[in-house]
Amino acid sequence: MGIVLRGHMQHHGVAVGPIVAHVGSNRWSFLIRPDIPDDDTRLFNDMFRLNVMIVRSGSIPLPSPTAQTGGVRRWIELPRNTFRPSGNVVVDAIRACTGIDRDSRSLAVHRG
Repeated sequence: MGIVLRGHMQHHGVAVGPIVAHVGSNRWSFLIRPDIPDDDTRLFNDMFRLNVMIVRSGSIPLPSPTAQTGGVRRWIELPRNTFRPSGNVVVDAIRACTGIDRDSRSLAVHRG
């Protein structure tokens, strides 16, 4: 889903910010601004059903800025400055990529 999400965001002119690949699990972590409400149970349930985790700030180890090969984690998009996309924008992009409507009742963005 990570590559699709990044492509969707870029196609729609949304800057992605830093992205970390977790090599063994084939997961990507998008580092975002912490603007997702902590008490939005429906959002967390929706994302859980999609196998998307929203992790609280400081909860994931990051690769070194030069770690491009080997290791457990590597950078897909290097942090070039302090920019982080809005968590809400990333969640909206996830919903768009999966066809889940924001108002749907049937349903490791990372905050940094």
